[in-house]
Amino acid sequence: MSQFADQHVVVTGGGSGIGAAIATAMTEAGARVTLMGRNAEKLRDKAGELGTDMQVADVTDRGQVATAFAAAARQNGRVTILVNNAGAAEAAAFGKMDDELWDSLIAVNLTGVYNCTKAAIAAMAEAGSGRVVNIASTAALVGYAYVSAYCAAKHGVVGLTRALALEYARKGITVNAVCPGYTNTDIIEQAIDKIVAATGRSRDEALAEMVKVNPQQRLIEPEEVAATVMWICQQESITGQAIAVAGGEVM
Repeated sequence: MSQFADQHVVVTGGGSGIGAAIATAMTEAGARVTLMGRNAEKLRDKAGELGTDMQVADVTDRGQVATAFAAAARQNGRVTILVNNAGAAEAAAFGKMDDELWDSLIAVNLTGVYNCTKAAIAAMAEAGSGRVVNIASTAALVGYAYVSAYCAAKHGVVGLTRALALEYARKGITVNAVCPGYTNTDIIEQAIDKIVAATGRSRDEALAEMVKVNPQQRLIEPEEVAATVMWICQQESITGQAIAVAGGEVM
């Protein structure tokens, strides 16, 4: 892990869940870490816990993103590793989904990745090295009913990942996606709450419904996703890949 000692890592959505696990692993490996996201309170708490820096920015707002990345670079040097983790999920039947939900999920899950990558990758290319890791989802690899906007956005993330991997292959930059299955985060807790409210099922029944798609019959832990990100960042020849962390759900 010593190779992370001279790395500046930006983790979007770094205040909780998968982002917080990645930030923790990177900090423990000696990297300079900047947490980025729109929830100032969560960022402040996690940054204080880890002793890292933070920048408040909504990844869908290009002005805020540009300002945050410029400030992060002034504090910790150029960004050498970017983990695009910020995202949101919400379910709706396609025929009942309003346009605003579509627009918002595309904005945060896909355009946010574009905005942050655009803010960091030019300096990586100039330096001749860098890592971009996009946290996608198994919904980037297969379809799921009732989450069409989320699936479309995450499929777009994988497409962007593959295109950029080719475009920057000779510039010392790797671009990969990590695709977790259902992961033990606040988002899953909120999804379980909605299932319970809508169906009257118990929490255990709602959880069982979610984990049944995983052959291991369990939720993925955020630390497992973080370990995969750390491994990818140590590889020179792995680029343009979409790696599922899902207990065998997607092969």
